[in-house]
Amino acid sequence: MSIASTLLRRSEAPARSRHPNELDLMRVERSIARRSRYRYVRPTVLPVVDGYVIRSACCSRKIDSEGGEIDVALLQWNEASCEWSLLRKDHDNGCWLEDSRYARLPELFIRLNADPQKLFWQ
Repeated sequence: MSIASTLLRRSEAPARSRHPNELDLMRVERSIARRSRYRYVRPTVLPVVDGYVIRSACCSRKIDSEGGEIDVALLQWNEASCEWSLLRKDHDNGCWLEDSRYARLPELFIRLNADPQKLFWQ
């Protein structure tokens, strides 16, 4: 069997999303540890289709008076445009709102970790 036929077969395989993957999951976990707000809680990062969702205890109790875990952010990879979308949760309406787009994850982390308007870490 030739290498050319092996390469051809690999390229014919159905396209798979690059995300979620273990490496970027760890990158997200490490990055959010450097956030400005609610540093005393330990958020969870969960893999979802084409990205990652970040959840954390509701320290301010504005969203959940019991202090339960709430959605903080959704990081979604768009294969067609090769960019990341950062979405925040509209807790009143129960939906995700796109905040911004980035070519690279480190740029997204800067926005998410600073969060000057308290749109993510509520």
